Amino acid sequence: MLISMGCWSIVCADTVRPNIVWLVSEDHGPHMGCYGDRFATTPNMDRLASRGLRYRHCWSNAPVCAPARTTLISGLYATSLGAEHMRSFVPFPRGLKMAPQWLRDAGYYCTNNAKEDYNVAQPGQVWDASSRQAHWSHRQPGQPFFAVFNSEKSHESQIRVRPHQPLHDPARVRVPAYHPDTPEVRQDWAQYYDCVTQADADAGRRLQELEDAGLLDQTIVFYFADHGSGMPRNKRSACNSGLQVPLIVYIPERFEALRPPEYATGGSSERLVSFVDFAPTLLSLAGIKPPESLPGQAFLGKHSLAPAPLAFGFRGRMDERYDLVRSATDGRYVYLRNYLPHLPAGQHLDYMFQTPTTRVWKKLHDAGQLSAAQAQFWSEKPSEELYDLEQDPDEVQNLAESADHQPILERLRRGVQQWMATIRDVGFVPEGERLARASGDAVYDFGHDARRYPFERIWKAAELASWRKPASLPELIRLMKDDDSAVRYWAVMGIAMQKGPGVAGARAELQGALQDRSPYVRIVAAQALATFGSDQERTECLELLLGLSDCSRQNVFVSIAALTSLDELGEIARAVAVPIAALPRQPKLPHERYSPYVPRLLDDLNARFASPP
Repeated sequence: MLISMGCWSIVCADTVRPNIVWLVSEDHGPHMGCYGDRFATTPNMDRLASRGLRYRHCWSNAPVCAPARTTLISGLYATSLGAEHMRSFVPFPRGLKMAPQWLRDAGYYCTNNAKEDYNVAQPGQVWDASSRQAHWSHRQPGQPFFAVFNSEKSHESQIRVRPHQPLHDPARVRVPAYHPDTPEVRQDWAQYYDCVTQADADAGRRLQELEDAGLLDQTIVFYFADHGSGMPRNKRSACNSGLQVPLIVYIPERFEALRPPEYATGGSSERLVSFVDFAPTLLSLAGIKPPESLPGQAFLGKHSLAPAPLAFGFRGRMDERYDLVRSATDGRYVYLRNYLPHLPAGQHLDYMFQTPTTRVWKKLHDAGQLSAAQAQFWSEKPSEELYDLEQDPDEVQNLAESADHQPILERLRRGVQQWMATIRDVGFVPEGERLARASGDAVYDFGHDARRYPFERIWKAAELASWRKPASLPELIRLMKDDDSAVRYWAVMGIAMQKGPGVAGARAELQGALQDRSPYVRIVAAQALATFGSDQERTECLELLLGLSDCSRQNVFVSIAALTSLDELGEIARAVAVPIAALPRQPKLPHERYSPYVPRLLDDLNARFASPP
């Protein structure tokens, strides 16, 4: 402490640095009075907005908490860390720091109360205190502080707590175009608004603490949520409904020099910002020049930069189900690139299906009682999506094939491609394989080693595969012989995504792929042949998938992939229902964060086969 305080004294000799407080809520979008939502009841944050600046275009980068919070605290995209999956755990890059560590080195007292949920190992001590008791009041007299207070009141889990005393009338809810208008959906949306009101009250209490201590005029306050609403098709979706969050920033008059040019009391900013920008902004406000390793741009303070033209988003594994989506916005248009378009956005996730809306929505889909917009969530995805938020705020009218919108589509497509290449996005290597290739190093360090991770080669294979064009079949067959297993994985995946015609045109090559060194290649080939092959091939492939599902013999990543394939086979897998029921449930884990996923997949399979076909 003597060293820290001494350093602080030297830094502060010529200037007074601001205290900084982040008030963070869970799982809610800009459903607030200050954002024009008249149904919302958010008096405390409305008052803060009347004294501060409201950002109209803030993205959380990830549409679910752990990868979003990982991006927030590290200042690095979780897709470059190998930490984009919900949930996961990887080493932190060599020689880099988390944002609070820079502030602690500069003499700040840093506290977090209390949720962390990072998908990366912490590189040493990050916080002075991180617990439900952590508070700025425990600092040394006069010491500047950075304090984070997390409210869990608006979390997805609270939408479905019953019994519930309502604050908002379900009859007055605006049901978005992608949801069916049912009593269950209305109740969940109304209860979501109730939860946002409770989160607003938590934030109000934290502001009152600052005011009571006479510190509000010495403290820069941020209010934001960790991603969009916890309702299904908002949370976990890499579109605006899952990524847009409220951001209100209050900068006291004494720190006027740290305000952006557009700052006006009670005003709003059109600047695009996202979570990757928060770490450099935090450092800039504290007078620290952000390191070049941070890809984001400070939008406040001494070291603020010009705004970026695009903000980016991503979706990886959501709990027990894999997906790969990358997205971008320019503030008006939203672009999504789906690399596994054969998978619906509404894959079965145990946690998501605990919300009544999800269950009634799926039931209506199975009964054929949904509109086209409502059915999209349960259908295969297009390879590309483009939405105009001004004309279509619910993002249900895909403009990707509109001739009038091709220049916009191409601009956002190029932006996503350049972004992925620049940050060395590691999402194109199967999760378990990239950890194995990293050999104990941080996945980030592996990803930034061109020898170990030939990004462009692998990404081009994924691009070719995910367009699902029949003319690509000869090239996909050629790529099945590539030395890199990730290229072979995408080649086989591309053939599988072409379904019957693709499998028929590459049957011999797929049979050979059943012997591939990579279990991930074998799994995709086996699923393709089990679906579209002969009876003999089906039997052989089901046995192969059973063996790869056995978590007593395979690592957890192989087991998840194989069990997912069995589940996607549907009734075809009923032939092995008895051995599936006997599979072990507790894999050897690299970290406890992976523990729920094999049991959830087994429960889903066993529940299906417990009922008659």
